[in-house]
Amino acid sequence: MVNNIYVVISLRLKDLPEMERPRERLLLCGVESLSFEELLAIIIKTGSKKKSSKQLALEVLSLFGIDGLKDITVNGLCQIDGIGKVKAIEIISSIELGKRIVASSRLKTRYLLRTSKEIYEFNKYLFVDKKQECFYCLYFNNKQELIERKLLFMGTINRSVVHPREVFKEAYLCSASSIVCLHNHPSGDIRPSLEDKKITNALIEIGRMNGIPVVDHLIFGDASYYSFYDDGKIINM
Repeated sequence: MVNNIYVVISLRLKDLPEMERPRERLLLCGVESLSFEELLAIIIKTGSKKKSSKQLALEVLSLFGIDGLKDITVNGLCQIDGIGKVKAIEIISSIELGKRIVASSRLKTRYLLRTSKEIYEFNKYLFVDKKQECFYCLYFNNKQELIERKLLFMGTINRSVVHPREVFKEAYLCSASSIVCLHNHPSGDIRPSLEDKKITNALIEIGRMNGIPVVDHLIFGDASYYSFYDDGKIINM
């Protein structure tokens, strides 16, 4: 039984019936008909001397799972015999492109986000399993509709990293009427640090001088958030 399974897995793609080859199936039946394994095999393109692209795809999915692909790394993929840096980079680039397409399509609709809870629910997926701090700004029109979201900084958030000029440059480029800042605490502790407070106060003051108010700053934890506005630390004029 084991030997039979091994023979099937070890077959080269060109030895498979046409309807079982991922590229041919895509052309004949449409991309929707392909499994995760087949889609990944197409991205991998070619196998190694010992393994077909389908077998490599199966190993990737077995090792990381479909949910684990979103955070996969070059080094992680290179653990698999038959996947080198070039293949790993191609896989990661394809996954990142898909993530950006999804994020972009969400922003084509003008979402009305009026409360900190609505902002949290709409953006919490951005910080799932993130190991470092990420600082985003949301830019709104005068109806409180989201018109743009930008990842501005990554790493430990401090005044030497978070440059107000970048925050407000993007606001001018998209003609924003107000700004909401977001960042995460990978520790899960949502309490604002002293540095968080200093940064927030600086941005609020600059926003008032420029006529583009910072109306809130949310800190995301594992399954909760902190809002400077809800805590009375920001008073919207």
